[in-house]
Amino acid sequence: MERQRTKSRARARISESADRGFGSHDGNLPKHAVAVDPETKAANIRRLRRLEGQIRGLQKMVEEDRYCPDIMVQISAAQEALRTVGRELMRNHLRHCVTKGVIEGPNQANPMFDELLELIYKHSR
Repeated sequence: MERQRTKSRARARISESADRGFGSHDGNLPKHAVAVDPETKAANIRRLRRLEGQIRGLQKMVEEDRYCPDIMVQISAAQEALRTVGRELMRNHLRHCVTKGVIEGPNQANPMFDELLELIYKHSR
């Protein structure tokens, strides 16, 4: 029960930080990044498209009853591709969104730190 309360409080802080302008957020509309480096965005899109092909290849391998270790190697490669995209997104978030929150002062920075900490916990799983 206490764990649920803690999670609820963390979500409330994250919502508060979104309402304060970390990323573009308007009620029911999804949040958007403060800024995105065009090169990073292009690289991430390329990686995700390549990953989409890898996943289709994995599906075909399973359908064809390919050797399990071969499938597992390909799964590992796909997971690393996703981790790479995640690292680049984290880097962009730190450079732009978090930096903006810190520059704006403690009222903006503290909720941003809470959001960042929660993001790091989730990303490190």
